[in-house]
Amino acid sequence: MAEALILDAEAVNALAASATRRVLAERASAILSLAHERRALVRIPAPVLAEVCRGSRYDAPINRLLTNPGIRVADLTREVAQSAGHLLAKSKLSSAHAVDAFVVATALQFHTAVIATGDPEDIQRLAAPFPKIGIFSL
Repeated sequence: MAEALILDAEAVNALAASATRRVLAERASAILSLAHERRALVRIPAPVLAEVCRGSRYDAPINRLLTNPGIRVADLTREVAQSAGHLLAKSKLSSAHAVDAFVVATALQFHTAVIATGDPEDIQRLAAPFPKIGIFSL
């Protein structure tokens, strides 16, 4: 297993629309650069795309980000989906937090992972039992 940087919706939006999210984009770019220096895998969980893709007019910057060969979309597998459900149950969170749970469940697929997030409270709640997951708040 490898080290990974997992990007949530806010991190993806910050990287894709850096002109309008300058401070967040700078922080997201910094951690992305560090991940590349450390040869960490950079992943965007597939359900995150459901939060950020809103039609061709808005998707162009997201699609440009996804052409970066160092960033890959992590598929939603049965294992990850079931893990996310278990995380929600253990954290006593509703399915309204499902995408956050998919992000954490994706991070659990790696030896160590850092989640870049604009929603550190919910991510922390879901990831609290797992010391191998770090959280980088944008």
